[in-house]
Amino acid sequence: MSAPAGWEMVIGLEVHCQLKTRTKLFCACPNRYGADPNTLVCPVCLGLPGALPVLNRTAFELAIRTGLALGCEVAAETKFDRKNYFYPDLSKGYQISQFDRPLNRRGALAIDAPGGKMTVGITRAHLEEDAGKLIHADGEEAGGFSFVDFNRCGVPLVEIVSEPDMRTPEEAYAYLMALKSLLEYVEVSDCDMEKGSLRCDANISIRRPGAPFGTRTEIKNLNSFKAVAKAIEHEAHRHAGILEAGGRIEQMTLTWDAVAEKTLPLRSKEDAHDYRYFPEPDLVPVTAPADLQDRIRAALPEPPAARRERYVRELGLPPYDAGVLTADKAVAELFDRLRAEGLPPKVASNWVMSRLLAVLNDRKLGPAIFLPKVTRIADIAKALEAKTITNQVAGELLAWVLDSVETETVAARIASLGLAQVSDAGALEAIVREVVARNPKIVADYRGGKPSAVQALVGQVMKDTKGKANATVARELLLKVLG
Repeated sequence: MSAPAGWEMVIGLEVHCQLKTRTKLFCACPNRYGADPNTLVCPVCLGLPGALPVLNRTAFELAIRTGLALGCEVAAETKFDRKNYFYPDLSKGYQISQFDRPLNRRGALAIDAPGGKMTVGITRAHLEEDAGKLIHADGEEAGGFSFVDFNRCGVPLVEIVSEPDMRTPEEAYAYLMALKSLLEYVEVSDCDMEKGSLRCDANISIRRPGAPFGTRTEIKNLNSFKAVAKAIEHEAHRHAGILEAGGRIEQMTLTWDAVAEKTLPLRSKEDAHDYRYFPEPDLVPVTAPADLQDRIRAALPEPPAARRERYVRELGLPPYDAGVLTADKAVAELFDRLRAEGLPPKVASNWVMSRLLAVLNDRKLGPAIFLPKVTRIADIAKALEAKTITNQVAGELLAWVLDSVETETVAARIASLGLAQVSDAGALEAIVREVVARNPKIVADYRGGKPSAVQALVGQVMKDTKGKANATVARELLLKVLG
């Protein structure tokens, strides 16, 4: 991805993160995804006359936790405001948000960008309620109607607004990856983009290098990090085309058409005065005293960047391994649990990266599926390291552990099914001689000057022994028999 020739991109991101609470921000309705439409609603989250909001303490503390994790200054006192606008999924006609006195300000997030380490400033991370969701029905039978589901109304959000510090789509992608990882580590959100738990708006402008900022446009509701990068690049080139033709950029809000891979206008971009902010009259200002902040700060877990550095410094892992292992908190926990079972760091790392992640990708599962089975996974790894079993058998045992609900130990499984590696030359020699006898063409290739042909014979031995033969011993016997 590249900027238009002669131009520099200026990128700022607004990330909306749903908080992991049992109930909504201002009422007792469940905060749950996937319920039937309009079943998790009440007069408060629908904004019916006379209904009064009550602040969810857990959501408030999770928002403070988010701010502290981002290195923000947490306000000793904050307030809520009404942000007034009309949209079909906003039942009240306004959103309870924060305007001039947000909960968190002036933070920073260090990221590993393609050009090296950099820091992106955090302007603010404020608390607000989510809106509902429009469902646009397809097909003639729908009659062109759209439907609205208010279940999401009132779900607690933290909106994290970055400074316009990013200059490439790749930097924006790296920022989002680092932010998602941090939010998962501090356990404020599940960050599931498919469920809408994490959504992003991108602000983009271009300028000649060193010139003042240009007019920005905003791309709303991007639901994947790849879409963010593609949309930013497209919009920058659109800006350049207009400016180079002598036109001017109009400040507006756009949507991203992922099929056509282009931005489409939604409306002219609003400024703060367009929302007619005023203090929420039904909520008093809220204090975040120092002792509350200290308690939340003390409970913060080790962030991913610190964990990554510790793996390199204390465990001697390569930086690449440490980066892969710490990108997802559940993967890092799986690695730590394998080490606690007695696996050396590099062995545990290789198992996670080369075997377990491959299985998870193939089956589209999450790392947590392995956590209850970690003892048996470690036993398989130990058996392989001790050369008790072969690589092939290790793979079969791993599939058994994942698919089985049995509690049989790995050692018992190896013994009961006769899976132990065969390393005895006497036991293998007859099999080797039979493989040589029935594969005259491969033998001729080998004796005709093609040394690599012996590997095909090793494969035949492994097949005949159902993967239990010691491949090194089998190769040595084959070379001996072949002369």
